[in-house]
Amino acid sequence: MDKVEQVFIIANGYKEKALTIANDIKSYLESNGVKTIISAICDFTDKTEVPRGTGLLVSIGGDGTVLYSARLVQKLGIPILAVNLGTFGYITEIGASEWKQSLEEVLAQKSTISRRLMLRVTVIRKGKSIWQELSLNEAVVTSSGLSKIIRLGLSLDNTRAGTFRSDGMIIATPTGSTGYSLAAGGPILDVEMSAIIVTPVCPFTLSNRPLVTDGEKTVSISVLPGQRTEVVLTVDGQLYCDLQEGDQVVVEKSRSKALLISSQIRNYTEVVRDKLHWSGELHA
Repeated sequence: MDKVEQVFIIANGYKEKALTIANDIKSYLESNGVKTIISAICDFTDKTEVPRGTGLLVSIGGDGTVLYSARLVQKLGIPILAVNLGTFGYITEIGASEWKQSLEEVLAQKSTISRRLMLRVTVIRKGKSIWQELSLNEAVVTSSGLSKIIRLGLSLDNTRAGTFRSDGMIIATPTGSTGYSLAAGGPILDVEMSAIIVTPVCPFTLSNRPLVTDGEKTVSISVLPGQRTEVVLTVDGQLYCDLQEGDQVVVEKSRSKALLISSQIRNYTEVVRDKLHWSGELHA
């Protein structure tokens, strides 16, 4: 990656430790001649302005802070160094005590970047686009009230794939394959893949199974007539849009990818192995 002369830090404002680490990173970077700006975020729906000249964004918090950061800088082509306030998360491979080593590699221009597929999610109502957002993890269509079955139509490109009666539908990226989609029975994908996962949530018909499709395809979900509950679209668990019967949710890959600085201490396989306890032993 190019030489970094300015860093923008986004810290989870609800976590005191995040602000402490942010200030430590700021001191370290400025001692190395790198201009550093800190922003504490308490609302993941805010549209924070990324300062002009930023060459690196440091996200301090959890996976949710990374998802927010990715939407901010995806179109700008700015890499993200994600620091987790525990050990490490599925997306945040770098632990809270490991940031200095990672930044040393950044400043020495020796970092490795993981390029992650992102989704563009659009709501079409009566032929017009009324809502659009980006997603690093997933877009989910579910009931907005008490758990009730909803009826959704699914199409891949211009081909109808079927009608689903279920608690909802998840459209996930490879990065999001370890999130809600995994909990709903979806597969784990390598994060470098260009693919989209379609995972029904508790389908009424047992033959409705998760589907992995080419990342170049457009996935469309139609909210069919005769719903017995309100329906809502959720993006990355942070952004919401109320849907109406007849609406169409169009999900396609974004033109640009999220750029995440890879940890030199552990890789994605090690993260998944440790998180899911793939040790060959029983776990309570």
